[in-house]
Amino acid sequence: MRYRPLGNSGLMVSELVLGTVPYGGRGGFEKCGGLGLDDVKRHMGLAFDAGVNMVDTADLYSFGLTEELVGQALGSKRQDILLASKVRSPLSDDPNASGASRYHIINGVEASLKRLGTDHLDLYQIHNWDGVTPVEETLEALDHLVRSGKIRYFGTSNYTAWQMMKTLGAADLNGWMRPVSQQIYYTPESREAEYELMPMALDQNVGTLIWGPMGEGLLAGSVRRGQTTPENTRQGSGWPEPYVHDMERALDIIEAMAEIGAAHECSIARVCLSWLKDRPGVTALIIGARSDAHLKDDLAAVELELDDSETERLDRLTQQAPQYPYWHRVVSGMDRIDPAERLFLDEHERTIRERR
Repeated sequence: MRYRPLGNSGLMVSELVLGTVPYGGRGGFEKCGGLGLDDVKRHMGLAFDAGVNMVDTADLYSFGLTEELVGQALGSKRQDILLASKVRSPLSDDPNASGASRYHIINGVEASLKRLGTDHLDLYQIHNWDGVTPVEETLEALDHLVRSGKIRYFGTSNYTAWQMMKTLGAADLNGWMRPVSQQIYYTPESREAEYELMPMALDQNVGTLIWGPMGEGLLAGSVRRGQTTPENTRQGSGWPEPYVHDMERALDIIEAMAEIGAAHECSIARVCLSWLKDRPGVTALIIGARSDAHLKDDLAAVELELDDSETERLDRLTQQAPQYPYWHRVVSGMDRIDPAERLFLDEHERTIRERR
C-alpha cells in the first residue's frame, strides 16, 4: 500500500480508502448491501491489515445508520484511522435539513460526530454543490469548524470545475482555509473528469478521491455481454447509477479487462482498479464490497502491475472523444499548453491524429 499527500496538505492517505455505502441498508440503500455490525468490523479488519488508513462515509448513507455502524466498528481504532464524512444531501422534508448553509453544516457535523462516537472528523466534505447558499457562508462555517477542532480538513464532492474554482477563489479572497480535496466519479468507462476536474486539481494542488471506481458494480465482473446480471448485485438490484452513455462500448471495455485479467489470473475488478489508481492526479480510490472475498480481491489491486501494452490498450479503448476547446487546441497547433492539461491533451491529440 502506498500513501499520497491529500492535496496541499501534510495528510497522507492510502491509495485505497474503505467506502461504507454497503453498510446498513435502509432508505433504498439495501440495494447496495445492508451489511451489519459484525460484517463491518470484519471488513475494517481486512482493510486496515492491508494498510488502508482512511474510512469514508456520509450522513446520507442509510440515513445515518451507516455512520452509527462505522462508529461502533471503529471503537478503539478510531485514533489510528482517518475518518471522513459528508453533509449536504436532503435528509427529510424539512427545507433546512439540506444544503451547505451554516445552519445545516453545523447541525450536520454535530449529528455525525454523535453517530460516529468521535469528537472530530479528519475530513468533512460537502456532498454536492448548493446553488442557493452563498459559497462564502459555506466556507466561513467550515473554517469555523476547523478552528473549533470539530474537523481537521474539508473538501468537496461532485462539484464541477468552475464551482470548485469559485470555492477556492472565495477562500483565498477571505483568508479562509481552502478545501484540500474533491471526491468525484471517474472510471475506465467514464473519463469525463479528465476534461476539467482533473486538470483543475493538478493545477490547484487539490487531492482527488474517486468514488465508484468500478462504476458502482458495472465494472466489477457481474455485468457481462450476453449474460443476465445477478439480482444480488448492485447492478442487478435496480440501483439507478451510473448513467452509461454507450452500453456496447462499456461491454467492450469489460471484455478487454476480462482478457487482461485472464492473463494475470485475476478478476476484472482488480484490472479496473489497477489501471485507475495510477492515472494522473488520482490520490485514492474508494472501495466498498458486500463480501469478504470481493473486498480482499479489491485490496489486492495494489499488487497488480499492468504492462505497458495492457495499459495502452485500455487507454485507447476507454479514451473519450475530444471536446471543444481541446480538439481546437490540437488541430490549430497551439503552443504554451498548460502542464496540468498536457497530460490529458496528449491522449486527445493521438485520437485526433489517428482519425484524420
